[in-house]
Amino acid sequence: MKLPDKVIKAIEAHAAECYPRECCGLVIIRKGRPHYFPCRNVARQGDFAIHPEDYAAAEDAGAVAMVVHSHPNISPLPSQSDLIGCERSGLPWLIMNWPTGQTHQFEPSGYQADLYGRQFHHGVLDCYSFIRDYYKQVLQIDIPDFKRDYNWWIAGQDLYREGFASAGFHVVDTVQEHDVLLLRVASPVPNHGAVYLGGNIIGHHQVNRLSSRDIYGGLYQKSTTHILRHHLV
Repeated sequence: MKLPDKVIKAIEAHAAECYPRECCGLVIIRKGRPHYFPCRNVARQGDFAIHPEDYAAAEDAGAVAMVVHSHPNISPLPSQSDLIGCERSGLPWLIMNWPTGQTHQFEPSGYQADLYGRQFHHGVLDCYSFIRDYYKQVLQIDIPDFKRDYNWWIAGQDLYREGFASAGFHVVDTVQEHDVLLLRVASPVPNHGAVYLGGNIIGHHQVNRLSSRDIYGGLYQKSTTHILRHHLV
């Protein structure tokens, strides 16, 4: 979608206002014309998440046609998490570098992140995302997603243990290929998940690391609290 200069100028003004944080907003179609609808960014530093109330207000004001956010001081090309977010939204996206004002637009194209070597982005590309994608790509099994706030395990939540049964898993005593391992890492509750690949190897995605295969031993074994098996495996 080619946006008129008036809309680009509005995005630039919002990016400048929010700098050095990321701005975010939506392009809506109202009375047949595109308008920029600025939204509040409720994510932590270096990220963006549109406030749900603002998204709802934009839908009330017009038809949502595009998701917008800025990349302060870096290229407007999408990150892995941007590409996945675009797929989930089902909408075109525009990223603006600020302060240059350079933009990049892209649309859903069926993008799927490789299991290994993916960048960490909590709630989008994290240890649970790895498990979901492994089960979908390797076993053709869909398991549900769960909303998870950053540092949920410190905030008194116990998402893995609360959710594994509804995701189709049950606890077993011995490990086999495709089982899910729950680990407790500097946390009062299990806060990390991995997939046992066989041959004493696990696949997983740790905070601030690329997703990888690792030997299942040492700290990983000592930190394991549960072995889970899906009812379809």
